[in-house]
Amino acid sequence: MATSSYCATANGAELFTHYASNSRLIGFNSRNRSSKLFLTRTSDFRGVKRCFHVKSVSSEPKQKVQDPVTEEGAESVLSSFAPDAASVASSIRYHAEFTPLFSPERFELPKAFFATAQSVLDSLLINWNATYDFYEKMNLKQAYYLSMEFLQGRALLNAIGNLELTGSYAEALKNLGHNLENVVSQEPDAALGNGGLGRLASCFLDSLATLNYPAWGYGLRYKYGLFKQQITKDGQEELAEDWLELGSPWEIVRNDVSYPIKFYGKVTTGSDGKKYWIGGEDIKAVAYDVPIPGYKTKTTINLRLWSTQVPSADFDLSAFNSGEHTKACEAQANAEKICYILYPGDGSVEGKILRLKQQYTLCSASLQDIIARFERRSGDRIKWEEFPEKVAVQMNDTHPTLCIPELMRILIDLKGLSWKEAWNITKRTVAYTNHTVLPEALEKWSYELMEKLLPRHVEIIQMIDEELVHEIVSKYGSLELDKLEEKLAAMRILENFDIPSSVADLFTKPERLVDADTETVEVSDKVEVVTNDEEDKNEEDDTGKKTSLKPEPGAKDIDKKTTVVPEPAVIPPKMVRMANLCVVGGHAVNGVAEIHSEIVKEEVFNEFYELWPEKFQNKTNGVTPRRWIRFCNPPLSSIITKWTGTEDWVLNTEKLAELQQFVDNEDLQIEWREAKRSNKIKAVSFLKEKTGYSVIPDAMFDIQVKRIHEYKRQLLNIFGIVYRYKKMKEMTAAERKAKYVPRVCIFGGKAFATYVQAKRIVKFITDVGATINHDPEIGDLLKVIFVPDYNVSVAELLIPASDLSEHISTAGMEASGTSNMKFAMNGCIQIGTLDGANVEIREEVGEENFFLFGAQAHEIAGLRKERAEGKFVPDERFEEVKEFVRSGAFGSYNYDDLIGSLEGNEGFGRADYFLVGKDFPSYIECQEKVDEAYRDQKRWTKMSILNTAGSSKFSSDRTIREYAKDIWNIEPVKLP
Repeated sequence: MATSSYCATANGAELFTHYASNSRLIGFNSRNRSSKLFLTRTSDFRGVKRCFHVKSVSSEPKQKVQDPVTEEGAESVLSSFAPDAASVASSIRYHAEFTPLFSPERFELPKAFFATAQSVLDSLLINWNATYDFYEKMNLKQAYYLSMEFLQGRALLNAIGNLELTGSYAEALKNLGHNLENVVSQEPDAALGNGGLGRLASCFLDSLATLNYPAWGYGLRYKYGLFKQQITKDGQEELAEDWLELGSPWEIVRNDVSYPIKFYGKVTTGSDGKKYWIGGEDIKAVAYDVPIPGYKTKTTINLRLWSTQVPSADFDLSAFNSGEHTKACEAQANAEKICYILYPGDGSVEGKILRLKQQYTLCSASLQDIIARFERRSGDRIKWEEFPEKVAVQMNDTHPTLCIPELMRILIDLKGLSWKEAWNITKRTVAYTNHTVLPEALEKWSYELMEKLLPRHVEIIQMIDEELVHEIVSKYGSLELDKLEEKLAAMRILENFDIPSSVADLFTKPERLVDADTETVEVSDKVEVVTNDEEDKNEEDDTGKKTSLKPEPGAKDIDKKTTVVPEPAVIPPKMVRMANLCVVGGHAVNGVAEIHSEIVKEEVFNEFYELWPEKFQNKTNGVTPRRWIRFCNPPLSSIITKWTGTEDWVLNTEKLAELQQFVDNEDLQIEWREAKRSNKIKAVSFLKEKTGYSVIPDAMFDIQVKRIHEYKRQLLNIFGIVYRYKKMKEMTAAERKAKYVPRVCIFGGKAFATYVQAKRIVKFITDVGATINHDPEIGDLLKVIFVPDYNVSVAELLIPASDLSEHISTAGMEASGTSNMKFAMNGCIQIGTLDGANVEIREEVGEENFFLFGAQAHEIAGLRKERAEGKFVPDERFEEVKEFVRSGAFGSYNYDDLIGSLEGNEGFGRADYFLVGKDFPSYIECQEKVDEAYRDQKRWTKMSILNTAGSSKFSSDRTIREYAKDIWNIEPVKLP
C-alpha cells in the first residue's frame, strides 16, 4: 500500500470531510469512482503544522471498495455528516491549495469560487455515486431525456441550496473574507442552451432528481455556446462564449466512456445478408458528466454531455513535419468543430452538414451508451424484447429525431434483430415532445445531403416511410384517389418522392386519348417542342431508349402554329420530414400547453391524429420552484413560508394557493411590497452596471425577456413605447404626470446571428432607448433598456424585480412559454394574448388579474386572408407611429425594411404576417388599463399575490409526474 504525507502551515489547507471532535479517520469518495482516500488527522488543526497521511487504495486491486448504499463507508459518512461552517471553510481552504487552478499567492474571488465549487462537488459525489450504483443494482427502468439544449444557469447556489448548506457556506466564506453572493457571481452561465427549450430541459432534470425518478439527461458540450451578445451603436454583435475558458468545476470527464461515430462512407451487403456501413469519416464522442442534485434528497442524477475528438493516430505526424500543419490537424479539427457552437449557421451546405453531424452525434453516442448500460445490467440474459421495459427515450423537439433510425440500425445491423423486432422495440421506446407550430421549425433535411452523410439511416428511413404508406393505404384505401394522394402528401416522411413501387399500381391513372372533336392531344412534359417538321426526330427517354415523337397512325397532325412550348418543370427538392418521422416512430406525441396540444391535433398533425389518436397527449410545461422562487427570490420565499406556515411549498407548490386566504391582509401586502422593492433596488444596481442607465425603483418595471423573434412581437412592444413617448412629448409636464405612471421598459434576448429582421428589432429598441433615456423632458417617467447577453443569471435577478411582464406573441404561435410561469410565481402581473400557457395561467390567477388583449388563435387565419384580399384598414394610431419612426426621431438609421415588413398585402417578409398592426390598438388600450391599475398600489399588490397563489399548478414537478406516469411508465425510487 502506497502512503503519502501532506503537511501544511497554519494558514494552508485543511481537508474537508466528516470528522467527529476526536476522530482520526476521515473517508470520502474521490472524483474517480474506483478509488477512495483515507486520511488521518494528526493534529487538532490548532497547531502550527497539520499533517495528513494519505493511503491510496486504488493501487490495491484485491481490496474491496465498500458499497456506498449497502455497506458502511460513504453512505455511513453521508448519513452522519452535517458540516458546520468550520468544516466547510476547511474544505474550501483544502481545495484552494490542493486542487489548484490559480496561483497560490492570493485567495481572490475567482479562486474562491472554484475552491467553493470543488468543495460542494465533494459532497455531491457521495450522493452521485450512490445514486448511480443504486440504479445499477436495482436494474430500474430509466428515462433518458435527449435535448440539444440544457440552459442550466449557475450551479453553485442551486447545489448548496439543494444540499441545505447555504447557511454553512455563507458563514464559511465570510470567515474566509468573502461574501457568498460575490463568490456565486464569479460563475459563468454554462453556455449549453439559448431559450425556453433548454431551460425547460434543465427544470425537468431538477424535478427528476428532486422527485427521485431514475433518469439521465443527454446533450452536447458546446465549447463556445450560441454566442455572447454585445450591444453597440450598430445593434447586436456576436462573440464566442468563454464559459470554459477557465474550466468548469462541475464536469468530470469520463475517459473510459467513449463511442465511435461514423459519417459518410457506403453501405454494403455481406455474404451473410447483413448490411455493413463501411468507410467514411470516423470520430469518437467522449462523455463529460455533470451532477444534478435533488432538493432535500440523496438522489443526484447525471447530465451526460458529449465532446467530439479523434484518436491520436489520426494526427498526421508526417504531414506536420513536412510543414503541412493544417493538413496534419484536419481530422482533429473536423471532429472538434462538431461541438464548437450551438446551432451553427445553416445558410451554407457546410453549415447544414455540421448541424446534422451534431444531431447524429447526440443520438448515436447517447443510444450506444444507453444500450451498453442495458446490456451490462442484463448480465448474461439479454432479452431485447425487454428493452422498452427498461428504457424510455424522450426526444425534446425534433433535434434528436435520428434516435429512431439509429436505434433501428444498432438493433438490426449490430445486434442481429429482424426488422419487425427492431421496429416494435423502437416504437415502444421513443417518445416525442413537439415545441412549435411554426412551419420553419418543423425540421426538414435535404435527402441528398442526408444520403451522403448518413447512407444507412436513409435506407432505414425509406423503409419506415414505405411501411407508413402501406398503413395509410390500408386505412384509407377506400377514399377517392385524389384524397388518398393528399393524405400521403401530408403524412409521408419523404417529401416530393414517387409512390413506392409496392403500391404504385393503385395510383395509375388511365391515359387520356386524342380528342378528335377539338383536334387536341395530350403532350408529355418531356416534349420541349413538337412540330410537323420534327415528326421524325427521335430523342432518348430517361432509360436511354430512343422514342419517336411521330404521331400514331390515324391521329391528326398538330398544327405548327398551335404548338405548345411548356416551361421547364421546376423539380421540388426531395426532403426528409423529421417531425413526421418522430410521430411515426414514437409511441407518444405531446404538446406543451392545452391550446398548443389542440393545435397539434387539429392542424399540425391532424392526419396523424386521425390515424393514431391514442398517441397524442398534452403535458403543460412547468418550472422548478427551487430555482425560480426559493433560491432567486429569498425575500418572497420567506414571506410565503411565514404566511403558509411551512416550507412544504418548495416541494408541493399546491401550498401556494393558501396565500389566497390572506390576500386582503394589510400586513401581508406591506411585506409583499417591501420584498418587491428590495428586489428592484438590486435590479437598479445591475442595470446601471450593465447598461450605464440609471432608473428609479419606484417606477413600474415592465419586462419582456426572451428570444428575439418576430412571432414573439418585441416589435409590438417597442411600437407601443414609441406611441407612449410621442403622446408624452405632445403634453405638458403636468399632463404627462397625470396620465402616465413612471415605467422602466426592459428588454433582453438574443437574435439568431443570421436572422436579419430580428437583429433590426434589437437595433431599433436600442435606438429608441438612446433617444428616450436622454430626453430631459421625459426624465424618469419613461426609460427603455436593452440588457445585453440575457441568460439564466440575468433572469434570476430581473424576474423577482418585475411588476409587469409581456407575453404578447401572435395567438396560436407560442407553444407554451415558461418565462410566463416564472414571472407569475414571483408575483408579476402579465399582459398577453390567449397563447400558449397564457391561457392556463389566466384561468388559474383569475381573469381580473391578467391583462388580456389581441386576436385569438381561431381568428388568425381569417385575419391573414383579410389582409391578403386588401380589406384590412390599419388603425390611425399605428400609422402615426410608423410615420414618427420614419421621421428620424430615433436617429438616422434607415428603418424602411423593418417597417416595410408591416406593409403590403402579400409577399415574403411583408403583409404583417404576425399581425402587429391588427393587435396594436387593443395593445395600447390594454396598457392604459395597466397604468390605471398600477396607480392603485393596494389593488396591484392584491393582483400580485394572486398571481403567485395561482401559479401553484405550474411546477415542473407536476409536469414530470405526468410524463413519468403517462409516457415513460417509471416510478420514483428513493435511495435507502
